[in-house]
Amino acid sequence: MQSVVPSPEGLAWAQRLVRLDTVSEHSNLELIETIADHLRTLGVPLRLTRDESGRKANLFATLGAPRPGGVILSGHTDTVPWDGQVWSEDPLSGSVHDGRLWGRGSADMKGFIGLVVARTRAWLEADLPLPLHYAFSYDEEVGCFGVRHLIADLKDAGIAPAACIVGEPTQMLPALAHKGVHRWRCCVKGRAAHSSLAPRAVNAIEAAARLVTVVADMGERWRREGPFQHGFDVPHSTAAVGVIAGGIADNIVPADCRFNYEFRELPGTDAQAMQAEVRAAAAALEPAMQAVDPATGFAFEPICSIPAFSADADEPAVRLARRLAGGGETTLVAFGTEAGLFQSAGISTVVCGPGSIAQAHQADEYVTLEQLARCEAFLDGLRRPAAAC
Repeated sequence: MQSVVPSPEGLAWAQRLVRLDTVSEHSNLELIETIADHLRTLGVPLRLTRDESGRKANLFATLGAPRPGGVILSGHTDTVPWDGQVWSEDPLSGSVHDGRLWGRGSADMKGFIGLVVARTRAWLEADLPLPLHYAFSYDEEVGCFGVRHLIADLKDAGIAPAACIVGEPTQMLPALAHKGVHRWRCCVKGRAAHSSLAPRAVNAIEAAARLVTVVADMGERWRREGPFQHGFDVPHSTAAVGVIAGGIADNIVPADCRFNYEFRELPGTDAQAMQAEVRAAAAALEPAMQAVDPATGFAFEPICSIPAFSADADEPAVRLARRLAGGGETTLVAFGTEAGLFQSAGISTVVCGPGSIAQAHQADEYVTLEQLARCEAFLDGLRRPAAAC
């Protein structure tokens, strides 16, 4: 049986983008300008919105006659780093072998973006039934920061697309929901002393540990008691502490400690109520600390907040994605995306793209050529009148 592969142009664009280093802590401008130059050559109008440093940019472009509605094809341009991972080849190689495109971002999500860009000329030559919009963002991996500026710019410009397809890796199954992701940093201020005088001090690490236990107990409670939403691989909300640091020496009671934690909440649950529970636990710990030193206590800093996403099966974006995918099967995904932000802006949204999240963020990340070919066929369907929504 002949293998299914993407077009040479589609694969070449995917390789080209994988070979550009767009780790979130670096600039994405080389990638954005590479795409922008191609679109300008084809006469496609576009808008760039930059971060405060000017080192990063979103790109928004529209194909087709200017009119209301249309479909956004959304992808983030940044990737996670590969420090400390053991790769069998260069993470920026973009090599193709064994029926796979390899490299950082191949699945998450430069394969999708490359296929979209490669279709531009064909779409321009077609009688599109609706406008197509490209929305390529920065800093999704660290909190979906870039797309917020892109969405605000669209609102200011009076651009109101009707639907959005976020091309995150779902193995080309339309995903109707994902959890929200909300992260905070807790900074604990104690009072230092020689460790032989521990009762006269306030141990910031010990105070932090008590609050870490509260976060862990919350996650355990949700595991036992729910609420539950079946269809997710983990069908309940979760809590996790990811980073902790404090102390300077074994014989000094530590004056400072900090830790980062997150909640991934099911659609319909309240992340702010979760955070209020942590704050209440911290407030209950402070009187004993402040009896030793009134300056001690807890402080909280928000890191990021990515809203949960949930779409109805009969929404325009979902109906469109199911038609394009050629079947009725849908899925739910645990990972966060920009979908909730587009949905919050009043745009019907679905998540559907090539590859598997199991390969994303891993050493030797890859997307299969078969998945890229399926995505290309999905995108090609946007030329047909039935794609109008």
